Amino acid sequence: MIPTRPSAGVNLWQALKKPLKNQLFSSLQALRERIQEIFDQLTFEQVISLSSYNFILEALFYAASY
Repeated sequence: MIPTRPSAGVNLWQALKKPLKNQLFSSLQALRERIQEIFDQLTFEQVISLSSYNFILEALFYAASY
């Protein structure tokens, strides 16, 4: 069985929610604005890194290990 990894979106969400830990927001709009601020601080390279996996190489590496 090939080991599974969390979906790419999970890593991006974890990066976005980490700075939100222990914060309370007065409204859903305030939360949306804070998430947008955090997202705006991420570079293109960070988003690519957090939201992509190299599935082909992982599969080949796994297959070669047997």
